[in-house]
Amino acid sequence: MKKIATSLIVCAAALGCTVARSETGKLLLTGGVSSIDGAAGGGLTPWAVIGSNATAGEVGGTGYLTRTVTQDYALTGYGAAVGFQDRVEVSLARQDFNASPAVALNGIASFGVTPGQHVRMDVLGVKVKVAGDAVLDSDNWMPQIAVGLEHKSVSPGSLASVLNYLGANTTGTDFYVSATKLFLAQGILVNATLRNTNANQNGLLGFGAGATGKNARSWVPEISLAYLLSRNVALGIEYRVKPNNLENVGRGAGLGDALAEDDWKDIFVAWAPNKNTSVTFAYVDLGRVVPGITGNRSQRGFYLSAQLAF
Repeated sequence: MKKIATSLIVCAAALGCTVARSETGKLLLTGGVSSIDGAAGGGLTPWAVIGSNATAGEVGGTGYLTRTVTQDYALTGYGAAVGFQDRVEVSLARQDFNASPAVALNGIASFGVTPGQHVRMDVLGVKVKVAGDAVLDSDNWMPQIAVGLEHKSVSPGSLASVLNYLGANTTGTDFYVSATKLFLAQGILVNATLRNTNANQNGLLGFGAGATGKNARSWVPEISLAYLLSRNVALGIEYRVKPNNLENVGRGAGLGDALAEDDWKDIFVAWAPNKNTSVTFAYVDLGRVVPGITGNRSQRGFYLSAQLAF
């Protein structure tokens, strides 16, 4: 999966650089930026928009690089997406998560976690617009609606024994429906996404849980709100509800809330100096991420992402 994903990302990026080079009718920032899982939207959640500058009858592409750093963890992500006729989006992303604090789990049991362990995850996404148009329908109440999926495959390294203990799988698929409404005259964009998932910490801790945890899939909401300060600068907030599958596993083992998972949120500013580039900076609050090994600290920090779009 890793080699295939890498090859596809390179191919998608190359395609995005060679098609849809001409000026298009898509307004700045109305195609969103690249989310951490590769789909167009906000930083934390997908929107109903189709990424790239391509409009109907065109093919376009995006490529991005993201870095997130909190008190105890760090995440590097990169990927690419191809948008077909402003109707279909195919995205590929890779995440490299610095899980160094996890070595403390060896003090709980003989897990064999190695120092400096990284967790890597590949994400294949597909999104299809099924109704509405965020820009053309901006003068009425009809939102743009899209459905999508994100298939995730995680490579936990020496954390494999921990995932086995938790009863978590290393692959899983999220399904979602998003509705995006742009109030162009007011410069306001609103997005609501409903995700069906069993991912733990977005999949970095596997999918589902053993008998004492929550293995069933959940429907969880995600909300974004953005205000266009100017034609090329947007200020916004995001809130993403998480399923918290593993907390009861920790409680059943006498560890209290050591495995609790909290909701994610951020405040971001996105700047697009031109149609081909955008930079997003955000203050993120990811809540507790395996709080039993991080002193129960909320993981707050900063997120920086750069995107090229064609």
